[in-house]
Amino acid sequence: MTTQTDAPVAITRAASAAPAENGTSATDLVLPLAVLGAAGAAAGYGYLRRVRRSRERTTPGGAGIPPPAGSSPPLAGLDERAREFLVEADDRVRSARVELGFAEALSGAEAVAPFSRALRDAEHELAAAFRMRQRYDEGIPEEEAARRHALAGIIGRCEEAGRRLDAVAGDFVRLRGLEQGVGEALGVAEARFRELTGRTGAAGALLGELSAHYAATATASLTGYVEQAKDRLLFATVRLNLARQAADLDRLEDAARQLRAAEGAVAQAAVFVEGVERRAAELREAESMVPAALTGAEAELSAARGPNGLVGEPLAQVLHADAVLAAVRRELTAGQPYDPIGVLRRIVLATAPLVPGRSGVLPAAALLTARSATAATDDFVTTHRGAVGATARTRLAEARRLLSAGAPADRPHADALALEARELAEQDVRLRGNPYAGVAAASSAASATAGTSGAVLGGVVPAEDPEGGRPAGFAPPPVRTGSATPPPDP
Repeated sequence: MTTQTDAPVAITRAASAAPAENGTSATDLVLPLAVLGAAGAAAGYGYLRRVRRSRERTTPGGAGIPPPAGSSPPLAGLDERAREFLVEADDRVRSARVELGFAEALSGAEAVAPFSRALRDAEHELAAAFRMRQRYDEGIPEEEAARRHALAGIIGRCEEAGRRLDAVAGDFVRLRGLEQGVGEALGVAEARFRELTGRTGAAGALLGELSAHYAATATASLTGYVEQAKDRLLFATVRLNLARQAADLDRLEDAARQLRAAEGAVAQAAVFVEGVERRAAELREAESMVPAALTGAEAELSAARGPNGLVGEPLAQVLHADAVLAAVRRELTAGQPYDPIGVLRRIVLATAPLVPGRSGVLPAAALLTARSATAATDDFVTTHRGAVGATARTRLAEARRLLSAGAPADRPHADALALEARELAEQDVRLRGNPYAGVAAASSAASATAGTSGAVLGGVVPAEDPEGGRPAGFAPPPVRTGSATPPPDP
């Protein structure tokens, strides 16, 4: 499907088919593009300032207008504020990862080690905040006073994540030295751009092969990925050209801003391309695992029946699993394309109540499906984060937590949470659309530069000022009086 703009959005439905290529070639991505007038951007910024609630904040730890002395904010208002802090902190951590990757490519792992530690600390604080939010959504704690305290704790953790990055922001800016010249950093970004341009074409061909070999559900999560990769590279083309032009004119601050935007777009193009490549590897692994998983599941069912037979719920579970395995065998022998990951998921879910925590092929199959779903959802949130709210991110974080804990019995739950997070994230994009749509509607021009719509949807540049603004990362964004944060979750 597509949003209100030209940026396609992947939807996981059984009836979805893999997308056809749109004919854009790698050569198309390097054509020079003109920047449209600033009047449209100014009008759009005014529009966003009118429709968004006003507040001043430099980081997720920034302070809003405090409540009157001696009063407590309404629980619903505090809940919404906690959601906003989670989204902002998550966006900042994700942007910082991108910055760190480009800095390490130029300066080496040893030079960026202090910043890697600061980022890990921020990630730890954010993970704790998401864990608190997950428990809150599950109704824990129950008392209103305790729930208010939990929301305050979530905000505090997000603030601390921002402070961990703030503490090293100045040193990180000095390490990169972009304001003194983009030189070598621009070369790194351009080399990465050229590599991805070639890989994007190969990803399109690979996706076509996967669509021909497997059922539509096997590649449905990749719908639009190749086109979106090209869109991000198109945006990167513009910004790389502008960065070099600004550097030639000795406008170093402008060159640095354009380069950071290009780096963000290149990183997201890599997410799309690598998502296709990873899915191909997962499908091959799942396909090789299906026969053993089916045999192992049938052996487990035979053991579960026992010598004395079953009654009640255990009998119902065994009968259900028998029916699922029989349907899987019919599907495999029908000679039609099938979805190996989907088949493994059905086997795992049917037998999970009967074989919790055991070793062997079934826990391995559960790990594969959970990792696949979690990675695909993380890709979607990363590349659509301009519209994805806190609830989808919270479910994703909980899926990651369960996977990292390593307990085999938790893997089906992690898989289910990741799939729920993907559904919620897609729903957010459908309902909210692209944050840039308001700018385009209020502007005299549809967009300021090619690919801007997709870049805003992906959080590469801020919606309120896509031409002159910059996303937060190690350094917080400038103080501003209008902000375009995602609205509360539907």
